[in-house]
Amino acid sequence: MFREAVSGHKDGKPDWVKSIESGDAGLFKEDGAVWQVHGSAATLVGGIRALLLQAAHPAPLSGVAQHSRYESDPLGRLAGTTRWLTITTFGSTEAIAKEAARVNTMHSGVSGEYTKKDGAHSHYRAADPRFLLWVHCAFTDSFLKAHQSLGYSITDGADEYVKDWAKSAIPLGLTNAPLSVAELEACMDDFRVNDLAHSAPTNDVVRFILNPPFGRAAMIFYGVLAKAAICTLHDNELAILELKRPRKIWLKIARAMLNVFTAVLGSESPSQHVARERLAGLAQSSPVTI
Repeated sequence: MFREAVSGHKDGKPDWVKSIESGDAGLFKEDGAVWQVHGSAATLVGGIRALLLQAAHPAPLSGVAQHSRYESDPLGRLAGTTRWLTITTFGSTEAIAKEAARVNTMHSGVSGEYTKKDGAHSHYRAADPRFLLWVHCAFTDSFLKAHQSLGYSITDGADEYVKDWAKSAIPLGLTNAPLSVAELEACMDDFRVNDLAHSAPTNDVVRFILNPPFGRAAMIFYGVLAKAAICTLHDNELAILELKRPRKIWLKIARAMLNVFTAVLGSESPSQHVARERLAGLAQSSPVTI
C-alpha cells in the first residue's frame, strides 16, 4: 500500500521506471552522497518537511493553492514528485533531460498573483529563477536536515551532497544553486529575511499536509513522521507556519519506525535496484585497459 501511494503502482515500479533501465551513468555517483540521502528511508520525513517548508513562501504556496491538485488527488501529486526525484537521482542523463522537460512544461502554465511579505501584490511564475531557487533550497535543506537529524550518515559529507544535488537544478533552468552547506544556509537566511511569510492559504495547506486523507493505521505512521519533520524546522519557519516544535523524542521514535519499515520493504527501492543493474551492465561493457 505504501509503495502504491508514493509511486502510483503496487510493486513500486510504475511504467516510468523503465526509463532508468538504460542509458549512461547519469549525474550522480553510485552510492555517493545523493544516492545515500535519497536512498534512505529518511526521505519520507524529508518529503513532509519540504512540503511544509514550501508552504512558508507566499508565491509557491499560491501556485500550489491555485494550480495543484493536492486536495483532489494528493497521492497523484506525491507520485509525480516521487517520479522526478527518483529519475533525477538514479536515471541516465537522457532520462533526466526528458523528465526535466516534463516538469518544465508543467511549470510553464503555473502563474498568478500573490501577496508579498511587505503586503504588496505581485505576479509569480513557477519558472522564475527566484522561485526555482527557493524550491530547490527547500528540497535540499529538507532532505539533508531529515537525513542528519534521524542519525543517518553521508560518507562523502553534507557539502558533497549539496554540491552534487545542485546538478539536478540545471535541467530545470536554475544555474545558481548553492554548492555547499554554508551557501545553502546563507540562501535560506536570505529567504527568511526577505520572502518567507504567513499568507491567506498557509493554514489550510499546512492543515492538509498534516492531515492527508489516509486510513487510520497509515495516519499513525504518517503522524510520527510529520512530528519528526516539524522537529527539524527553523524557529522562523515554525512561527510562519504557526506550528510548535515537538519534543526531540519523536526523532528517535521515527528512526525506530523507519528501521522496521526498512527491514520489511528492504534497504533499497525497486528504482535503485534497477539503476544498479544498469550501472553493472555499463561496467561489463566497458573495455578493459591493461
